[in-house]
Amino acid sequence: MKHTRPLRAAVAAVLLTLGLNAAHVGVASAVPLPEPAPAPSASVGLLDAMRRDLGLTASQAEERLSAEKAAAAVEKTARQAAGGAYGGSWYEPSTGRLVVAVTDRAQESEVRALGADTRLVRHSAAALDRAKARLDTLRAPAGVAGWHVDPPTNSVVVTVVRTEREAPAVRAFVDRARAGGPVTVVETAQAPRTYAAGTVGGDPYYTGNVRCSIGFSVYGGFVTAGHCGQAGAAVRGWDGSAMGTFQGSSFPGNDYAYVGIHSGWWTVPVVLGWGTIPDQLVRGSAEAPVGASICRSGSTTHWHCGTVLAKNETVNYSQGAVYQMTKTSVCAEGGDSGGSFLSGDQAQGVTSGGWGNCSSGGQTWFQPINEILGRYGLTLHTA
Repeated sequence: MKHTRPLRAAVAAVLLTLGLNAAHVGVASAVPLPEPAPAPSASVGLLDAMRRDLGLTASQAEERLSAEKAAAAVEKTARQAAGGAYGGSWYEPSTGRLVVAVTDRAQESEVRALGADTRLVRHSAAALDRAKARLDTLRAPAGVAGWHVDPPTNSVVVTVVRTEREAPAVRAFVDRARAGGPVTVVETAQAPRTYAAGTVGGDPYYTGNVRCSIGFSVYGGFVTAGHCGQAGAAVRGWDGSAMGTFQGSSFPGNDYAYVGIHSGWWTVPVVLGWGTIPDQLVRGSAEAPVGASICRSGSTTHWHCGTVLAKNETVNYSQGAVYQMTKTSVCAEGGDSGGSFLSGDQAQGVTSGGWGNCSSGGQTWFQPINEILGRYGLTLHTA
């Protein structure tokens, strides 16, 4: 960013399951998870945000961050050990451990030896992914908010708007979904929407009459939401001066974009704390499991925390479906689009959209950061 801007603005970040066929046999105990390497203590402000939004004490928040880091470290190797019997995995807050679903008892001991608990289920993750992929080929009515593979229920969850559940088009979609595999139907109060907003003050970037915010710094620019601007669109900084250009953008289908910045601006591995918490260093992009805590920084609603509810969800916006999204219990509001989702000090993704607000609550989806980096061949700027 501009060299004349203080760090706060220089990093000006951010915006924003009825037929259950699973055969659950309970969670098998295992050896303790490996101890994570010592990490810098979380800031008081971050712990305060987790206390406020997750109902934790500061010490409980610190313990959870440590346990989640250990769970994330074992998830990849546990998946490899399960092989074709892998049925998905998630972090279980009540035990502070990773749970790995498997379809074959023969794989349980090998997975447990790595430090994860196991659950015997009927359907493999690959089978559930195929069932979801079939849904991705369908045109969903507005009353269907989205769908995703849900490891804890070992099914594909289809989310419908409560007031539209009995609508003929919604019932027809659910019937077609059930014909393709194990499906669980859940309700939501509102349909998801994107979180771009008209021009207002703050520390945003602007394109046209839209305000969005920086997600994460990458070498050469930053990543943000695709619905914020099309490739070639000019970007203005907080002060209205020329900042850069959208080098690539995808929405719907995806919701991500890459903005290349001009000379006179620079990138830093920091997410803005907005005075609520200290600015946060970004140290990597290790993906947090389902069930892990996660926090979001946004130019409209600042810092809020919650948990990862689902991955690889298809979200049915009015503009079209967006695939491979991660659903969270974190709130957001208009103007938060494109902003940073962090789990500890690990980048997770950029804010896309959701429903509700930060007064009454809601849910928000993000596009995973590693997918964006791979799509554009970018390197995350880390500390």
